[in-house]
Amino acid sequence: MANPAQGAKYRGSIHDFPNFDPSQDAEALYTAMKGIGSDKEAILELITSRSNRQRQEITQSYKSLYGKDLIADLKYELMGKFERLIVGLMRPLAYCDAKEIKDALSGIGTDEKCLIEILASRTNEQIHQLVAAYKDAYERDLEADIIGDTSGHFQKMLVVLLQGTREEDDVVSEDLVQQDAQDLYEAGELKWGTDEAQFVYILGNRSKQHLRLVFDEYLKNTGKPIEASIRAELSGDFEKLMLAVVKCIRSTPEYFAERLFKAMKGLGTRDNTLIRIMVSRSELDMLDIREIFRTKYEKSLYSMIKNDTSGEYKKALLKLCGGDDDAAGQFFPEAAQVAYQMWELSAVGRVELNGTVRPANDFNPDADAKALRKAMKGLGTDEDTIIDIITHRSNAQRQQLRQTFKSHFGRDLMADLKSELSGDLARLILGLMLPPDHYDAKQLKKAMEGAGTDEKTLIEILATRTNAEIQAINEAYKEDYHKSLEDALSSDTSGHFRRILISLATGNREEGGEDREKAREDAKEIADTSSSGDKTSLETRFMTILCTRSYPHLRRVFQEFIKMTNYDVEHVIKKEMSGDVKDAFVAIVQSVKNKPLFFADKLYKSMKGAGTDEKTLTRIMVSRSEIDLLNIRREFIEKYDKSLNEVIEGDTSGDFMKALLAICGGQD
Repeated sequence: MANPAQGAKYRGSIHDFPNFDPSQDAEALYTAMKGIGSDKEAILELITSRSNRQRQEITQSYKSLYGKDLIADLKYELMGKFERLIVGLMRPLAYCDAKEIKDALSGIGTDEKCLIEILASRTNEQIHQLVAAYKDAYERDLEADIIGDTSGHFQKMLVVLLQGTREEDDVVSEDLVQQDAQDLYEAGELKWGTDEAQFVYILGNRSKQHLRLVFDEYLKNTGKPIEASIRAELSGDFEKLMLAVVKCIRSTPEYFAERLFKAMKGLGTRDNTLIRIMVSRSELDMLDIREIFRTKYEKSLYSMIKNDTSGEYKKALLKLCGGDDDAAGQFFPEAAQVAYQMWELSAVGRVELNGTVRPANDFNPDADAKALRKAMKGLGTDEDTIIDIITHRSNAQRQQLRQTFKSHFGRDLMADLKSELSGDLARLILGLMLPPDHYDAKQLKKAMEGAGTDEKTLIEILATRTNAEIQAINEAYKEDYHKSLEDALSSDTSGHFRRILISLATGNREEGGEDREKAREDAKEIADTSSSGDKTSLETRFMTILCTRSYPHLRRVFQEFIKMTNYDVEHVIKKEMSGDVKDAFVAIVQSVKNKPLFFADKLYKSMKGAGTDEKTLTRIMVSRSEIDLLNIRREFIEKYDKSLNEVIEGDTSGDFMKALLAICGGQD
């Protein structure tokens, strides 16, 4: 369908071509394919400029005029990825899906990812059309073919989805929401083993609106997102299918944005996935996918396709994409509301924060002190014992251990550790031994000493700490370095950046909930200043609001800003500002949106590519270990499809790796 339903806003990138003449188009395609060679440019230009409904009319006219099958001729004239893309566009969506599923089931092995993507994301109506198209095209029963090619709970869930009977009533029963959340909890977390049938029944049949509320209730009751429980309780293709269902329930465009990113990131391109999504979503929600892609990956879908593909294949994909969101005037803001919901659902205020390092049961500081002394005495050092003790005690217990060590042996445990350990391991262990406020103070001091300033560290710490944490850091800084933190920042930074840091360093952010009326005023002030073109006023206004308002209030400001302007405030900052000022404001906004995700991103960037930023890795692992590292782990695997444990294992080595893995606290 190229045109939206009455009253609905059309979100596709391909529209009906004006003054459409199917006979004229059929003639143009025939001419483009006649003789030696074919005019591929003319073919792609015409086909990507027509809606699917119009392409079906062209196919009929082509047969009427020339007695030939247009798809067969296109297959003959074209080849490779370009041929697959153009032929995919020529089929009605249901027949395109049917062909993809037939290919996924044919030959040796099954393409489970294709089955998951299609069946988890389609509406009831689309599923019914798919089943009918499969029967028409292949004279086979789709359900029977899927049963013959899959097994277990994975098969059962596919069959449930294949019925196309998901409830569509938006009237939701609060009692049933609570019951379903409890049933899912009892079927997984509370049960020895897992009652997979309960997951299949609830996730396969309830309406999207109902399930979104179930997921909220589940998070409120357990402190865990439903995705974390699915990963813990299910496995293999069944786990992947259920996660895909949950993602599509939350936001189908976000699910496809993620699939597209993964199809193009790294070495090689998964062209079949790329083609399938670009073809199937071009007349449904491509604009929403583009906007979420840009929000989530900080680059446009258009630019990624442009850099990852080539030739006519690239040109056709870019036509389906419909525009570059990084280019002036090409930003499609209508989907900013969807982008907002991406992080509003997982806002930190709704999630119980948990660290991975907890106080040791039956803590015995005498025994620990003796074990540490023995590990460091004589020739060589027993690093394993040191790592085991230090990483499995809370910071409060470590401080008690320092006192006990001095009482027993008249020695400074920190000095002994420093002389026995070296390199990254020494930095990590000594960091764990410092009280958190003194550790942060030391990191800030190091960021400002010597030639040059480490602005990223200053931003990371000051933009993410609570008032109480900032005030404790100020006291620790004064105690350790006999100078106020404000004076140090004043002498080492300048301009608006200095003003932002000093404002954050006062630790006077408002606390408490949101004030809706004030939030609307704040949002209007930012919006008005953003449109004025006065950069100095804009930075001052942003500083006044971002550095002083409470987190719950700022979340409301961001939502009001989107309602007023249809832009995410983060995009405005990135567009209008630059340098350290931009980085500081972006860090504050991301921290307000979802602090664990902010740290997950920083951890990922510290380990991706050539070389590892061990200092950032160590700083975050130490400072978040007792606050929210478990939440960071969950955000990490959700965004990057790899566990933090797995990435640490692949990117570090030796005793440093052992200590990091111990702090990480497990595999997700």
